[in-house]
Amino acid sequence: MKTEVADGIARDWDALGVRGSFLARNIDTGEDLGFAVDVPVPLASVVKVPLALVVLDRIAAGEFDPARPVTYVPPAGSPGPAGLAAFRHPATLAVGDLLLMMLSVSDNAAADLLLDLVPVPEVDERLRSWDCPDLRVRHRLHHMYACAAGACGNDFSLALELAVRDERTGRHTIETLDPAHASRGTAGALVSLLERVWRDEISDPAATAELRRLMGFQVFAHRMVSELRADSLRYSGKTGSFLHLRHEIGVVEADSGDRVALAALTRADRRASLAPDIDLAIGVAARRAFEALRS
Repeated sequence: MKTEVADGIARDWDALGVRGSFLARNIDTGEDLGFAVDVPVPLASVVKVPLALVVLDRIAAGEFDPARPVTYVPPAGSPGPAGLAAFRHPATLAVGDLLLMMLSVSDNAAADLLLDLVPVPEVDERLRSWDCPDLRVRHRLHHMYACAAGACGNDFSLALELAVRDERTGRHTIETLDPAHASRGTAGALVSLLERVWRDEISDPAATAELRRLMGFQVFAHRMVSELRADSLRYSGKTGSFLHLRHEIGVVEADSGDRVALAALTRADRRASLAPDIDLAIGVAARRAFEALRS
């Protein structure tokens, strides 16, 4: 049955012009289903989850005070539609609140401020020390947009067209869409990370507990959680969107005790800045996988 569910999800995605990877795993039984789980892809904003864990690990070790104030002066950070990235005036937030903004509304500027405190090489090295070789952090969030702007002269409609074209040819005009240069990961690596976070098997229990709490504040409900809304279910997750990339990772927890970690990493094979049908397909995949893996 699990193979049939995975094959059905793959067929549905293919019919929509979507390439991608999918993995769902019951955290307690180890049963899973998916496809293309070891294919590396650019992470977009999903990279904020391992970044948050590294910052929280530093906090748990007493190296950072979560109340430490950090001032943001626009337009110093990455662009974005929400959070500090959309601010027009200087603002000061605590490190703990930067983490909340980064994970709840996917605030790119907040992420780059945190990378001022814990630089990219340190985040990448900490992941390697935690035995996460298939997760790589290689650049700031701002670099994604800078590379796209450099390739298309600030015409992001053209950047989207280039991303879709390059997806078909395998030759990447935009460097941060190339897994060889981008912050990248696999569905398998991301689900394993979530599994370890939910089981307190990585970093410090204080850090993993806080990451679980913060991921519960995600405000976006148009992908993974769209088909998993019920009083008996809780969802903690993180989206990632950039040009033709539409990702989400997260954990569904039921009152019955079932806990399922999921990763859906998609690349559209058609030009569309908005694709609600792809978002819905991710939600349907999550629901079908969760139902198949409930013990």
